Amino acid sequence: MAKKLIVKQVKSVIGRPESQRKILATLGLGRIGKSHEFADTPAIRGMIAKVAHLVNVAEE
Repeated sequence: MAKKLIVKQVKSVIGRPESQRKILATLGLGRIGKSHEFADTPAIRGMIAKVAHLVNVAEE
């Protein structure tokens, strides 16, 4: 069974570069407190690495 990642936004995008805003939008986030579940893939891990300072990640 594939691992799952739960990504939760914990900081605001105000004052952040447009590229980071687009990554959060792609992840289905955009507001503090929103969370989304993803399969653990290299593409998702790469996006999370770019915005690691804005999100918390829990492995399931």
